[in-house]
Amino acid sequence: MSALQQGIASSLRLFVKASSWTSPTSITGSSQIIRNFHPTPCLNELRLMSRVRCVDNSAIGKQAMAEGKPPKVIHVYNKKKVGTIGDKVLVTVKGEMKKAIIVGVKRHQKHAIPRHDTNNVVLIDDNGTPLGTRISVPVPMLLRKIMKEKTIAKGADYTKVLSIASRFV
Repeated sequence: MSALQQGIASSLRLFVKASSWTSPTSITGSSQIIRNFHPTPCLNELRLMSRVRCVDNSAIGKQAMAEGKPPKVIHVYNKKKVGTIGDKVLVTVKGEMKKAIIVGVKRHQKHAIPRHDTNNVVLIDDNGTPLGTRISVPVPMLLRKIMKEKTIAKGADYTKVLSIASRFV
């Protein structure tokens, strides 16, 4: 190969490292494989397969977060299939399916709704009882109104999630 071809090949390798969707073997012809990306990045909104942070002190949630394997959303219980604050989701935690309530979203919110740094959930039972006894992050005041409406409509008592919160924003 000439010096020009080597320069082009090296710049293409740098481009391939920056853009993970292109196969390096198709561009440079070498068998070098670059794996420096995660297949599911942390999304600004809660959709299917988005990673979330468990913010209560339940044993399974704390253990999953300590191991570096955060829960993933596998179902959102609404028509849009995009989760917002107060929605109920189904997550997988350490190979088990658990239900959770969204208490913080990274997405840009409407006026007077706080925006969080991460997507936060609180694990609950089937009847709406939280698995933990304390929530470690501030919870939006809007969640009180949303949880009261859902408690009346669904029959499960979701206001217990609010009772274990220590700080409201």
